[in-house]
Amino acid sequence: MDAGSSAERRSVWDSIKPYFEKESLAAFLLGLSSGFPYAMIGATLTTRLAQDGIDKKTVTAFTLAFLVYNLKVFWAWVIDGVHLPVLHRMGQRVSWMLVCGVAVIAAVFNLALVDPGAGIGATVAAAVLVGVAGASYDIVIDAYRIETLKPYQLGTGSGMSQYGWRIGSAGAGALALVVSARHGWSAGYMACALFALPAMVTALVLGEPERRKVVVEKRGMAEVWSSIAGPFGEFFRRNGALLVLLFILVHKIGDTLANLTFRLLFDDLGFSNDEIAIYDVGLGFWAYLIGVFIGGIAYARLGLKRSVLLSLLLMGVSNLSFAVLAAAGHSNWGMAGAIGFENVASGYGGVVVIAYFSALCDLRYTAAQYALISAGASVVGRLVTGTTAGALIEAMGYVNFYLLTTLAALPGIVLFWWMSRSGLVDQAMGSAGEVGDKDTDDVFG
Repeated sequence: MDAGSSAERRSVWDSIKPYFEKESLAAFLLGLSSGFPYAMIGATLTTRLAQDGIDKKTVTAFTLAFLVYNLKVFWAWVIDGVHLPVLHRMGQRVSWMLVCGVAVIAAVFNLALVDPGAGIGATVAAAVLVGVAGASYDIVIDAYRIETLKPYQLGTGSGMSQYGWRIGSAGAGALALVVSARHGWSAGYMACALFALPAMVTALVLGEPERRKVVVEKRGMAEVWSSIAGPFGEFFRRNGALLVLLFILVHKIGDTLANLTFRLLFDDLGFSNDEIAIYDVGLGFWAYLIGVFIGGIAYARLGLKRSVLLSLLLMGVSNLSFAVLAAAGHSNWGMAGAIGFENVASGYGGVVVIAYFSALCDLRYTAAQYALISAGASVVGRLVTGTTAGALIEAMGYVNFYLLTTLAALPGIVLFWWMSRSGLVDQAMGSAGEVGDKDTDDVFG
């Protein structure tokens, strides 16, 4: 069946309706819990340390806590393959959701009780523990979301998850500031631990995902090795798996290069802090949410392949808009246009690309495979940007730099276009993306 003809038959309500289905609402609640640990070791902790008089060089040590999120692939197999005593009767995903949720609460309480002024080492260790617990919670949350959503809901579900993540992160950061101003930082952090509850309650109410597939149990070392090697072996046995992995690694290099430097550009163009707050923070936030909403609808109406290809094109063009801003100089309208377009493109792309990555997972190994994919999607960009972005700007200037980032988006665009035309996108799809009923036969058109 042709995806285009099916999209024509769908009404706007048919595209919006999945946002109100229980699986998509569950994805929103999961996102709330996923976003808040990141805020606890991000801007919130930076503010706390600054108010406690900790010097800036010491604060940089806390980047270790974020690095943990890129390393989660090394223990994600545990959540797929290790059965928890007693709690396993509730289901593999539900039991791990409860354990990881409690671990996050305990880690946040631990960070709340340490005194940075008395010993920075204990604070660093506490922050890293929050990172480990938060990354582990992310593993099971991502797996639960993918296994709960039906194939046609992957777009809207990913969008709702993005909404939840943004609101959970911002809400926890705001709550910490408000409570700490009145009752101290310890109380502020403890209050934020409430954000761990939505995902736990969701898992208890919905129960074990119906789409989850369980690997046949084995005993002893064979079971352990199957849990570790099985997810990776299954992925790389697929036709086109290496090209898919290459796409995962390169598709965001240009976008990541550009995003790292926006604040440097604004500063050099003479924008004030108020202007940055209004346009980059305020306008950017709402533009991102609009992009997320558009992404969910586009996924439903265009199908996976067309919506992903469009997102790659939009993210490339968004980099070009900053080359225009750099050439134009200090312009509030120019900044508003560039920031608005970039955030709409990022919100849209985040939904459809995450939906595609979710569809790549095998339902037997959802946790391990999504951890591998999500880590791969960011690791190259972070390495490249951390080592070359500043030097490139100094050598070629902002206009040429953003033109370069636009060109850097082309390999991902061309690769995905070729994969779509050759059929490799479909051939490399995991069981999470398999469709089998008349309502979803063409969802990946």
